[in-house]
Amino acid sequence: MLTGLDYAVLVVYLVGVLGFGLWAGGRQQTTTDYFLGGRDLPWWAVLFSIVATETSTLTVIGVPAVAYGGSLLFLQLTFGYLLGRVVVAVLLLPRYFDGEQATAYAFLGERFGDGMRAAASLTFMGTRLLADGVRLFATAIPLKVIAAAAGLDVSYATIIIAIGLVTIAYTFVGGIKAVVWMDVVQMGVYVGGALLAVGILLGDVPGDWWSTASASGKTQVIDLGFDLSFAEWMATPYTLIVAVVGGAFFSMASHGADQLIVQRLLACRNLRDGQRALIGSGVVVIGQFVLFLLVGLLLWSYYGGADLETLGLGRGDEVFPKFIVEEMPPGLAGLLLAGIVAAAMSTLSSSLNALASSTVFDLRERLGRTPLGEDAALRLSRWTTLGWGLALIGFAALFQSMTNPVVELGLGIASFTYGGLLGAFLLGLVSQRARQREALIAYAATLVALGFGVQTGVLAWPLYTAAGAMVTVGLGVLLGSGQR
Repeated sequence: MLTGLDYAVLVVYLVGVLGFGLWAGGRQQTTTDYFLGGRDLPWWAVLFSIVATETSTLTVIGVPAVAYGGSLLFLQLTFGYLLGRVVVAVLLLPRYFDGEQATAYAFLGERFGDGMRAAASLTFMGTRLLADGVRLFATAIPLKVIAAAAGLDVSYATIIIAIGLVTIAYTFVGGIKAVVWMDVVQMGVYVGGALLAVGILLGDVPGDWWSTASASGKTQVIDLGFDLSFAEWMATPYTLIVAVVGGAFFSMASHGADQLIVQRLLACRNLRDGQRALIGSGVVVIGQFVLFLLVGLLLWSYYGGADLETLGLGRGDEVFPKFIVEEMPPGLAGLLLAGIVAAAMSTLSSSLNALASSTVFDLRERLGRTPLGEDAALRLSRWTTLGWGLALIGFAALFQSMTNPVVELGLGIASFTYGGLLGAFLLGLVSQRARQREALIAYAATLVALGFGVQTGVLAWPLYTAAGAMVTVGLGVLLGSGQR
């Protein structure tokens, strides 16, 4: 069980995060400082910030759950993640740096008009509310397990509010600089915690754990899926082609059409630094997925392949927290829990800053009737950050009844809207005839089509983004062919 030392480590970490975040942000004079760090952040810090932002609690507790209940096939997605980033670095990133754009959706505004820019920005906001609501809820899972182990009846809502308020505080004051530098620290904490867990597990599992896992089909990394019918193949998420294609399109959308990541890239000093940060993050993410899948595999061996009911658990996401609480040495358990909280706070703070920047730049400045002065814009940016923080806390409470692994739930939500977003960007690149009306019709039709596909189950979730992008581009080109 956890000791007073573990709780002390966790509390000291939270206090330290708040203090360091407030200090790291420095003084903000303009919205460019607040949202883009004065466009002067080093590429390696942005790289780590990107990785920390996309490696939320979904990864820390959800990916081990995937390996515990299945195999290593999830790793196939990461090959596509790297491929997608390379495409974004070559095709989209140069256009974002051209003219010093402040958001990803400024490109859509220049190409199609403010209506398309606003539609994309609003979709981004809705996606972030849902997907990051899942991520924030995921953080409450291990902390509730901790509280129960200590005999405390603490609700998910209480945990969510506590983490949310601490994150809001340093993001509200420090802006993107506080977010990025805290991401660097927090990535070191959660990766270090995972490495500690692997080291402890390797000392406790049988010497033949790998061969036993292999004999049980747990170590399979590649599945071509050629033994499936075409319909089954399209609906199975972890076959090689589906995973790589789906992962590539998902990464193109998440890192090329989502303000959450694009904002960090625009904070780099130049295009080359942005490309380094983006492609480098893909390599690091593959290593991280290997690490957390390994944790899940070792946990399966440690618990003898016991099912969740035997372990007294209600969901797979609780397996890793159970090990932390019951088996980790005093002090180290608190450090690993701090790592889980760190992963959540890095994603939440990034979302708050990105949501606020999109609200101010894409909506208020473009659609407002009167221009804002710099001081007024900075004040609005901070209060918008607070508003989005409270909204995310509220949305996190919506997912308490979900039983799927949270990592799949979060990625599925993002994949649903990413297809239309990515398709709009690609349409702007490949078609010179499509105008705003055609783009908006194609975009709306894509969301309807994907909704049908999700409901019928004809597509595996990694293909949502690819299918959506193809529908948007295809329909947009067709509608635009009649224009002169």
